Amino acid sequence: MNKINNNFYPVHIAIIMDGNGRWAKKKSLPRIAGHQKGAKRAREIIEASIKLNLKYLTLFAFSSENWSRPKSEVNDLMVLLNDYLNKETEQYLKRNVKLRVIGNRNRLQKSIVKRIEQIENITSNNNGLQLTIALDYGGREDILFAIKEIYKSHVNKKINFNKITISNLSNYLMTSELPDPDLIIRTSGEVRLSNFFLWQSAYSEFEFVKCCWPDFTKRKFMLCLEKFKNRERRYGNIHE
Repeated sequence: MNKINNNFYPVHIAIIMDGNGRWAKKKSLPRIAGHQKGAKRAREIIEASIKLNLKYLTLFAFSSENWSRPKSEVNDLMVLLNDYLNKETEQYLKRNVKLRVIGNRNRLQKSIVKRIEQIENITSNNNGLQLTIALDYGGREDILFAIKEIYKSHVNKKINFNKITISNLSNYLMTSELPDPDLIIRTSGEVRLSNFFLWQSAYSEFEFVKCCWPDFTKRKFMLCLEKFKNRERRYGNIHE
């Protein structure tokens, strides 16, 4: 796959990586096997995005609701995450990837938070693919976070409530450094957002793919991008 610059591809693609556990269950494997396969698939999609010269890619890795899963599975996921971060740092530097993690870091292990901060720091000047991992993230929590930040600014007289607009409210979200996603892809056949990018998805296009995330190949990724190229985005206007 050669590096290309195609203006018809989405600027920002966000993916809800769903179905790891169901994939494992169908194969009579432990759930962690599905997550391990899913991490490998994430690497492949990141690599494909780099080769396609895409600008922004966001991966929804762990939702704020995922803490309710069995403790053993959450622990396995945290070990897998730590291992993933340790292995990928060198590749991010080599491939000019800038990493940013959004979400609530207060419930994460301190060692993981420290590693995230290290990678964000050493990749901060990279200007290739802007990779965002949504970790312990929830769309409602993001909006609440923005409201609290606006309130702080109001108290400190940095902003007037009466002058809040849709545009400057977006500046207080965790995604303030990102454009809204042009395309949101969800795997596993589920047709919902599951508390992901509730504010940011107002004018996003959607692709709901039947396969589980571990089976989401580069070919299926490319098919989603090709479908996007044929969409007519009106943003509320009439095109005749």
